[in-house]
Amino acid sequence: MKEFMEQIECAQTIGITGHIHPDGDCIGSCLALRQYISEKYPEKQTDVYLEPISDEFLFLSGAGQILTIPKNEKYDLFFVLDCSSEDRFEPFSSLVRNADTVFCIDHHISNQGMGNYCTADPKASATCEVLCDLIPLEEVSLKCAECLYTGIVHDTGVFKHSNTTKKTMIYAGELLEKGIHHSKIIDETFFQKTYVQNLALGRALLNSRLFCDGTIICSGLSQEELDQLGAVPSDVNGIIDQLRVTKGVETAVFLYPLKNGGVKVSMRSNGKVNVSSIAQEFGGGGHILAAGCTMFGSFEQIEKQLLPKIKEQL
Repeated sequence: MKEFMEQIECAQTIGITGHIHPDGDCIGSCLALRQYISEKYPEKQTDVYLEPISDEFLFLSGAGQILTIPKNEKYDLFFVLDCSSEDRFEPFSSLVRNADTVFCIDHHISNQGMGNYCTADPKASATCEVLCDLIPLEEVSLKCAECLYTGIVHDTGVFKHSNTTKKTMIYAGELLEKGIHHSKIIDETFFQKTYVQNLALGRALLNSRLFCDGTIICSGLSQEELDQLGAVPSDVNGIIDQLRVTKGVETAVFLYPLKNGGVKVSMRSNGKVNVSSIAQEFGGGGHILAAGCTMFGSFEQIEKQLLPKIKEQL
């Protein structure tokens, strides 16, 4: 906390970014940090850089000020949240490299440390939980609390994933006392789906196949299928989690195309497989039970590379 506060106090221009295809924890942590700094130090310039976010997160304070295109600017301090490798924040990597000081805040077990300062706690449920360690909660406003709570809700699956701890619940309770509308946040950002998102889920379920006596489930949506549905990458969020809860399944794999010609690989485990170690073999990372990476080739070629790794652990 001491270094965290000192670096903020010393800087006049501060940048914040997170990983590509930002999820609830990435968005929540970036906006929470911006909100806290802006309120405590209104004289400082604080900018958030992320790829376009889903509409359900636009209610969060500062969401309308997110920058999606890098500015030609040098920052005194740059925070990298919820990721640890340059390929995960590639659209804004030049801004991070040019900053005088880089401070990484993360909770992924694959984080080996990056930047001048790094706070990574793999026992934390979310990067927003790590921020609760760094920011004095008595100084957290209602707007900041909404951002932090949103991130924790999304990375814990509304407090049902195994990463939910006593500490997680204590922090969630502290944030609730700020007066946030927790049921609205949960319903409208986690459970509520658009019609297109429901169609994408349905198509993914129809495309799914079982392997290894039903312990592995794989599915994917091609660019052609996404175009037919009128879907964008953010519309596939949550599909992997629905695949994971299929009865008898130990590991779920979901694939979809990226703009750079690669394929996004999302993996989930129900306990027997360390998907983080598999993702790291292909240049990715994440948690033991939830990880991902980017690979190249057809869906079939990628499955042929992944399945033996999963079967080996099973």
